[in-house]
Amino acid sequence: MARTALSLSVKQLADLADVSTNTVSRLEAGEELKPRTVAAIRAALESAGVIFVAENGEGPGVRLRKGQ
Repeated sequence: MARTALSLSVKQLADLADVSTNTVSRLEAGEELKPRTVAAIRAALESAGVIFVAENGEGPGVRLRKGQ
């Protein structure tokens, strides 16, 4: 969802996070990854403008920073 909101391809996100495209695909498929790998992808998404919203009774989510 976050990658799509930014209109990033799997390759573009993989390049931003310095991981393989297979790794991004595995994350999106719900496979378990090493915590440092998840952190790298999250950091890349955040630097591109994603805000991760904590659980608020209706589930966690994402939104874009203003101006994105």
